[in-house]
Amino acid sequence: MTNTQANHPFSTSRRLALATSALIFFLNACSRHDDQPVSVERIVVPEVRYVDGRPDPTILTEKQILRKGNGSQPQTLDPHKAEGVPSSNILRDLFEGLTGEDRNGNVIPAGAESWEISDDGLHYTFHIRRHARWSDGSPVTAADFEYGFKRSLDPATGSKYTKILSPIKNAEAVAAGTLPLDALGVKATGEHTLEIELQTPAPYFLGLLNHSSTYPMHRASVEKWGDAVAKPGHLVSNGAYVLDEMVVQSHIKLVRNRHYWDNANTIIDEVWYYPIEDQSSELKRYRAGEIDYTHEVPNNQFKWIKKYLGDELVVNPWLGIYYYGFNLTKPPFKDNLPLRQALSMAVDRKILTEKVTQFGEQPAYAFVPPGVSAGSGLYTPQAPEWASWPREKQLAEARRLYEQAGYSKTNPLTVELRYNTSENHKKIAIAVAAMWKQALGVKTRLVNEEWKVFLSNRKQKQLTQVFRAGWISDYNDPMSFLELLHSQHGINDSGYNNPHYDALLARIAAEPDAEKRRQLMEQAERLMLADQPATPLYSYVVKRLIKPYVGGVGHNIMDHHYSKDWFILKHKRKTVWLDSQGREVPAPDAADHNKSENH
Repeated sequence: MTNTQANHPFSTSRRLALATSALIFFLNACSRHDDQPVSVERIVVPEVRYVDGRPDPTILTEKQILRKGNGSQPQTLDPHKAEGVPSSNILRDLFEGLTGEDRNGNVIPAGAESWEISDDGLHYTFHIRRHARWSDGSPVTAADFEYGFKRSLDPATGSKYTKILSPIKNAEAVAAGTLPLDALGVKATGEHTLEIELQTPAPYFLGLLNHSSTYPMHRASVEKWGDAVAKPGHLVSNGAYVLDEMVVQSHIKLVRNRHYWDNANTIIDEVWYYPIEDQSSELKRYRAGEIDYTHEVPNNQFKWIKKYLGDELVVNPWLGIYYYGFNLTKPPFKDNLPLRQALSMAVDRKILTEKVTQFGEQPAYAFVPPGVSAGSGLYTPQAPEWASWPREKQLAEARRLYEQAGYSKTNPLTVELRYNTSENHKKIAIAVAAMWKQALGVKTRLVNEEWKVFLSNRKQKQLTQVFRAGWISDYNDPMSFLELLHSQHGINDSGYNNPHYDALLARIAAEPDAEKRRQLMEQAERLMLADQPATPLYSYVVKRLIKPYVGGVGHNIMDHHYSKDWFILKHKRKTVWLDSQGREVPAPDAADHNKSENH
């Protein structure tokens, strides 16, 4: 029957494709432009020249102000409580861990100027910079880093990232409250010497030490301000910048930390972060010159952006996975594996990436994305067998599993799909809901929530059924993804709990042999995917616009950037008019549109 249907002009897969095409037509309608000329800003910048390793001052603007779109409003800037990319972007400017990263993502010394590692890989000795200072001018010491680690793992702090520190001796027991903070394998053995003892070797440990959960904290400020420590005027930081202003849903302003140990090599004076959740609004503000750097760009305007702003468009691989999570703690997904499998199989990831996201994202069936390091090579993501099946076979199996789960087109599943405010998330949710409807008859109600509310509902697990999620690697190793679904992980919002999976992760953590460790990780991923607590949709790419006058920007698979490494070039702006083919044409009405402006 399947082969006959596949050849029939109105087979199920053909009907689904036609229905999805109609949906894509609707989603892209707002991106269409008529044949009228379009005004586009063109920016002329000097060639970048360096003098003694620094940009030539004669090519830099007098006012060094950087303005960045940053997605959602961060729920906090407390480094041990924050979660999400928008918070992380700002925290990398405010704080400095033991290690940092260069423009290409390579681990470099930061808060620690050097370190030694024992032959067995279990003992690390870090030498804290003697000239490092907090933003209030007081010295940064090894004790500040010890306090930061202990505060991050203290159950009273409520960090969602305690699992990330599990390689450290006794970290899990301290986070669970079964051992005191002093039992943690992190000790300041001198004013500028920090010792860290691991339970088992962790090849990614140095890369982990630039994550916000490892940042030091100014103890006197925490003790004085408590939960209000992350507010302007209260937050004392050790990075290149200081928190100056924070206006909710408006902006977050950072200014130079004049006490920063490397302030002499910092060029940007002010960094303004704008929480702009709507990508179309962000694009308008970028075109108007209000921001220099976008967090994202609208998926449905890909062709227009590439045609008219192609020189400013950056698209690069990003070590992350976009997925939908299932709430396994309540019906309809609790103890209903066939239903979770059916919904996953019903999603046509090829159409999703080619017609909806459009920027080069790759369809994902595995939870670990491609490009992750493991030992001496790259890890092989463990996609399920059905990922390679013909589309018609996937749909047939999805319908069989759907019926096995107790549903049918006459008795359809009604489900809520939650996502945080974003034009792109909305379009993906609409597309997936349409695929579920066409393939299985599922009735989906879309629920859009502001970021803080969305995160809260995900964690409480009372309202969520299916929820949007994305995970960007905290360090370049498969465990950054696999440990996310450990039963005790603070961001395991599916509530997945498989003792066999947890045991495999424990074995991985204790395995010193790189090849055996890789095999265990592959086994763990296969087990987790067989349980389907989440359905991967695609692997991320960075997709943003950057003004040509922003210099020093590197590109790395982690998409980690430090504003202290950037600079603003002198530039001239002019407005040109382009036709529908991208060719320059005369201004339609005014004669002075091409007048150059100096900035």
